[in-house]
Amino acid sequence: MKHLIFFCGHAGTGKTTLAKQLFAPLMHATGEPFCLLDKDTLYGAYSAAAIGALTGDPHDRDSPLFIEHFRDPEYRCLIDTAAENLALGVSVVIVAPLTREVRNGRLFDRAWLGIDDDVAISVVWVHVDEDVARERIVARGDPKDAYKLAHWEEYRKRLFVPDEALARTLVMFDNTTPSGEAGGELVARLVA
Repeated sequence: MKHLIFFCGHAGTGKTTLAKQLFAPLMHATGEPFCLLDKDTLYGAYSAAAIGALTGDPHDRDSPLFIEHFRDPEYRCLIDTAAENLALGVSVVIVAPLTREVRNGRLFDRAWLGIDDDVAISVVWVHVDEDVARERIVARGDPKDAYKLAHWEEYRKRLFVPDEALARTLVMFDNTTPSGEAGGELVARLVA
């Protein structure tokens, strides 16, 4: 059985750090080859060049222009790359916010994902309190977060917390104070 595991959530929740920490344990627990597809690694430089050419700001990743014209193509390419790896027998870990897709259930839609029934899908919703996320965003000092920080009230209106019904479809993970024990428990849930 191949695995498609999403680490989703808002900025500053520690999605990438968590996915990287659990990568080797996931391969060990499943005995499967995995690849890691991080949206920022795959498309960050290209999107920065493209949006920079349009607006003069290569870090403009949260403006309405970026969201309207770049967001969906980035995610479509990410999903298509995952599907190609899965078709070749390689399990996939995806790191990306994917908040819209979490809300509308697309991450469980095999046709939209382009995958067969022999793939186990898990969606980990990585979350922390908003103030913790903001502190982490400030601390990392990444220029791509400048728009978020400058327009925090506008940005935070886009933040959502999965309701009870949606949360039952997800693997909820509070990453406020990550521990090795919690990570081990998460791996066990993902490969069960």
